Amino acid sequence: MVNEDDMKRWRDAGHVARRALESIKDEIKPGVSWNDVIESAERYIHRHGGKPAFPTTIAVNDIAAHYTTDHALSLPSCLEDEMVFRKGDLVKLDIGVHVKGAIGDNALTIELGNGNNHTDQIKASKEARDASIEKMHPGTPWHEVGAAAEQVQLDAGFTPITNLCGHQLETFNLHAGTSVPSFACGADNPSFQGEVPEGGIFAVEPFNTTGEQGLIENVPPRHSSNIWRITGDITVKKALVKKKLKPLGATMARYLEERYDQLPFAERWAFPLLKKPFPNENEEGLQSKWNALTKKLINIRFLETYHMLRCADGGMIGQFEHTVWITPGGAEILTVE
Repeated sequence: MVNEDDMKRWRDAGHVARRALESIKDEIKPGVSWNDVIESAERYIHRHGGKPAFPTTIAVNDIAAHYTTDHALSLPSCLEDEMVFRKGDLVKLDIGVHVKGAIGDNALTIELGNGNNHTDQIKASKEARDASIEKMHPGTPWHEVGAAAEQVQLDAGFTPITNLCGHQLETFNLHAGTSVPSFACGADNPSFQGEVPEGGIFAVEPFNTTGEQGLIENVPPRHSSNIWRITGDITVKKALVKKKLKPLGATMARYLEERYDQLPFAERWAFPLLKKPFPNENEEGLQSKWNALTKKLINIRFLETYHMLRCADGGMIGQFEHTVWITPGGAEILTVE
């Protein structure tokens, strides 16, 4: 739980995250590449006193979450065309900022062009987020928070996604235990027991879909998001003692640990680190070494990776997100300009 004395860092992170989101959304236009927007967002964060709490992610149409570009701009397996925005796209932009580990996490959805084909879905996504936040007073059962989000979605004619949820935030920890339901999970659901705690910080992010199942699925392969995270399950020192890592692998693991702690990081951030020990290696050789290194670090549970997520039945996905702090009087929104 976070007290008032700690809140300056959290508010600073929230302010930078919100300003980045509002600024970068104007760069999302037909003909612009996804990567240009992603890199622009991350430059904005650094210029304004923060660091990315996770790689900026873009999710278009039926893609729900967890996608950032890799260093080679490889095309995801679920796409057949180049990663360029097009008129009519429904685009989710998710930006996270940390200031010395305090995190601001926010997202929005926009439609490209003036077709107004997704206006109602965008409105429902935003109103579902706000309905959840209004319910987040200390002592409110979590299932009531989820029910508030679901009711808005259903009233507008959309289906809530039931296997994605919001999450608690702690210093250098993006997913810190407690999950925030975004659907009417019911009082007996074992995943959402308990009540909203005073002093907690949460990312609130209901997703909805034009599909009927209300489910998202993984896009193969397992690293399709191009996002990685140090698990904290094993230290570099312990891995060396148990002879699970060779010295070069340990050096690379330390590089990652020093830069990212246990926050998610992008492949395109980490891949260039290989050029330091292998300055004369070509692209093919570096890629082979990266694949071997990450496979080893996953096998010893030092690293984990994420799938890109998409709607299971092909529906269009909408999402809005704020970070909030639970005060005695209710939720204070931290991701504000």
